Amino acid sequence: MERQILDWLVDSDPSLRWQVERDLLGVPDGQWRATRSRVATEGFGARLLELQDADGQWAGGAYFPGDFDHSWPEAHEGGGQPWTATTWSLNALRGFGLDPQALSGTADRLAVNSRWEYDNLPYWGGEVDCCINSWTLSNGLWLGADVDGLVDWFLEHQLPDGGWNCAWVDGSTRSSFHSTLNSLEGLLDYQLATGDAERVRRARDRAEEYLLVRGLFRRLSTGEDVASWVAHFAYPFRWFYSVLRAADYFRAASRADGTPPDPRLAEAVGRIRDARQPDGTWLQERRHPGSVWFEIDVEPGQPSPWLTFHALRVLEWWDAAAVRSS
Repeated sequence: MERQILDWLVDSDPSLRWQVERDLLGVPDGQWRATRSRVATEGFGARLLELQDADGQWAGGAYFPGDFDHSWPEAHEGGGQPWTATTWSLNALRGFGLDPQALSGTADRLAVNSRWEYDNLPYWGGEVDCCINSWTLSNGLWLGADVDGLVDWFLEHQLPDGGWNCAWVDGSTRSSFHSTLNSLEGLLDYQLATGDAERVRRARDRAEEYLLVRGLFRRLSTGEDVASWVAHFAYPFRWFYSVLRAADYFRAASRADGTPPDPRLAEAVGRIRDARQPDGTWLQERRHPGSVWFEIDVEPGQPSPWLTFHALRVLEWWDAAAVRSS
């Protein structure tokens, strides 16, 4: 790995730097943990913490800001929705590696004050959307809320083909790449937080097989790309699927389960490798439209530190396994 790229990644916000130190540089635990502790007091993490409402929420709402016009159709089609409300802010802070102690009391405040826009349901109970429930599971585990019932919800709502689809409530019986990956991430977080692999093992196996048998990007029926978005890389990931985000999940799952990379990931990893620029970076291809508190990554067309980090982390995991098996 080129030293110049690593130096560029290290010269970043603490929310990214500590992950580079841990996952790419392999520095001593004390060093990356010290960097991680700065997330609460410096940079993106500190800025987002300052924007929390007194009632524990952000922007006055659970998934959408409190003043959002819910009749706006684009919000339900994934185009232009705001990324400022509570769930998105918690997702960001958790992804930054913020110590949950910096949000002490937030779980209780949200239990009292925050309701989902869908049927006014209580925040930590989740609602009917797989992706929302996955983030609620992950965020609840992180903050110490009682979200155990959401694990049962996922086991009950897994579709016959092995995955999940947020449109199940409208009658869909076919899984979605987006919904399946988001759901898998929540179940893996449950396993990592509780050590209870048995409870989610079969569900994860079935959902992972749904993606693996499709090589992470192909239609099972024709072998063609399921859509152009599978190879479009953008950060923050939000709810959107890409082979990079999926491969990063499989890296985390492999490490959690103590298993080698599945060979069926090879083509997807190849697409990630092919997207690398001559200077060793990966480009931000787009920004998902919608209002944000502030930007944490570069404009489209520029080398992205966040995407470069995730891609290098995947390739290092994949290539190291190949060396061990040779």
